[in-house]
Amino acid sequence: MALKQQITAEISKTINRRDFLAGAGGAAFSLSVLGEGVLASTKANSKIRLGMIGCGGRANYLGNLFVKHGGYEITAAADYFEDKADTLGDKYSVPKSKRFTKLSGYKHLLEQDVDAVVITSPPFFHPEHAKAAVEAGKHVYIAKPVAVDVPGCQTIKKSGEKATVKKLCFLVDFQTRANEYYTEAVRRVHNGALGKIAYGQCMYHGDRLGIKAPPGSDEARLRNWVFDKRLSGDIITEQNIHMLDVASWIMNTEPLYAVGTGGRKVRVDVGDCWDHFALLIQYPDDIGVTFSSRQFGAHGTPGGLKTVFFGSQGTIETEYGGSVLVRGKDFYRGGRTPQIYQEGAVTNIATFHKNIAEGNFNNGTVPASVVSNLVTIMGRKAAYEKRIVTWQETITSKERLDGGLEGLNV
Repeated sequence: MALKQQITAEISKTINRRDFLAGAGGAAFSLSVLGEGVLASTKANSKIRLGMIGCGGRANYLGNLFVKHGGYEITAAADYFEDKADTLGDKYSVPKSKRFTKLSGYKHLLEQDVDAVVITSPPFFHPEHAKAAVEAGKHVYIAKPVAVDVPGCQTIKKSGEKATVKKLCFLVDFQTRANEYYTEAVRRVHNGALGKIAYGQCMYHGDRLGIKAPPGSDEARLRNWVFDKRLSGDIITEQNIHMLDVASWIMNTEPLYAVGTGGRKVRVDVGDCWDHFALLIQYPDDIGVTFSSRQFGAHGTPGGLKTVFFGSQGTIETEYGGSVLVRGKDFYRGGRTPQIYQEGAVTNIATFHKNIAEGNFNNGTVPASVVSNLVTIMGRKAAYEKRIVTWQETITSKERLDGGLEGLNV
């Protein structure tokens, strides 16, 4: 998008929006040369042009928040399904010529004059879409999980590193890591608030998700991707990662191995994802972390997304949407997080814009997100195969999930 309000021809020759988006907007000239008012106008009117790759519910939700921020404009959209691309396109006034469909739609979007992409496609596609975006010189805002298999995680890791080299921003959208109570509580744990950690517990118990299309066809499978192991990575990777990420964040080290079980006993009417998992994840120093999840109605039994770690001097308790606090010697009251789903995304969207504007290409969300993603894959394999799966086995795995895309339009 051209600047909404034209600055002088002299300035236009010297400082352009690409400079601004690469972090040079504030450094190209000093205030003594341009004047504070002119420089402020330049920054304010340099909206970041977004391309949305994946136009489902999450994309529409985030789209509202990006537009509300004021520093973005949605100018292109890509989704396998034309109805989804058109729904989002109509909502944000994306020209018909900049709406792309089929599996290759993202490639055409990346050929457009967009500055950044928001990737909310099914997780199976995340590594491919993010890699192509970085190679095309686009900043990347990507939903979790970053991948469904180990090679995909390694691709994301390399794409994040390449983004830094190319002076691009790459942000993974975890809400908990953007929440002030979570970040302060975990900071205190890392500074010794719990003393010697004994063990931890985490859970992700929720009701089932809704079916998007009658099962049967290849396209219905894609619409119902959250129920498909290959497209989503199963519930442990696609949704449970929220709590396993918090546990990984608290531990701040790589695990040794996982063992577990699970199955598909209650929700059996769509897809092939399991509806529950139960794991033990072993960390160094004999610290075990137990994890359980379900994704089906439990006849009124309360669920929740909770993590508790116990130590010699304190305990940390966190609940997504509930309270976050540290009990014990280094007491921290923290607070409640009823709006974390939205507030986390709002914070990440603001951080993404700030990083682009200021040229902060550290991309620190990538390594931690990759580790958490790998933890879910290790746990998934341990449960599937009913055996101990080590961290070393996991990170060296070459096993790829086959998306089964043969019946779809390229």
